[in-house]
Amino acid sequence: MSFIKTIKEEIKLIRERDPAIHSNMEVFLYPSFKVMLYYRLAHKMYLKKHYFLARWISQRAVRKTGIEIHPGAQIGKGFFIDHGNGVIIGETTVIGDNVTLYQGVTLGGTGKEQGKRHPTIGNNVMISTGAKVLGSFTIGDNSKIGAGSVVLEEVPPNSTVVGVPGRVVKRNNQVLPQEELDQVNLPDPVREDIAGLQHANSELTNRLLDLEQELRLLKAGKE
Repeated sequence: MSFIKTIKEEIKLIRERDPAIHSNMEVFLYPSFKVMLYYRLAHKMYLKKHYFLARWISQRAVRKTGIEIHPGAQIGKGFFIDHGNGVIIGETTVIGDNVTLYQGVTLGGTGKEQGKRHPTIGNNVMISTGAKVLGSFTIGDNSKIGAGSVVLEEVPPNSTVVGVPGRVVKRNNQVLPQEELDQVNLPDPVREDIAGLQHANSELTNRLLDLEQELRLLKAGKE
């Protein structure tokens, strides 16, 4: 792919994903746009085993954008970082197509693995603000990771993960359209569990009141 075509595709992608961008010229100021240009160059150097040069380029990108993408990471088409300050992507990370990350996301390792140490992210995945995905496992296609979640194990396709540690909430086995990849409309299993406990407590309380009423009636009848 030519350099000009790459730039045009990045401009189109960012304008589609971020309504705050009002002109093509604004895209050139966008951190995600800048870091991807640096990453592609650094990745080429990495594949040619020019490791020092690759890291030098990627570290320049960190200083200019606040986004750290290791030059060894493999990133597919349609990759988008919204704002992106604090995003970290490790060396052996593999990212599929049409993936969206928000600020503060970490795709890292646990410090214990050898070889493949970082996650594999499937196609059409959204990872929300501040989420941490740590380890060499797979996040399945069409999944969502909720804001602030810490994911430490594999996520099936078409799932939503929330909480610390992350808990999987199974979704319908359908491809998620891009407009549904938001950070707000996510299930909250903790709230659901609390609501269930409250309902059960209410039923027990009502049953206890009914038993007390029956006991009073029995006593009254004996008198």
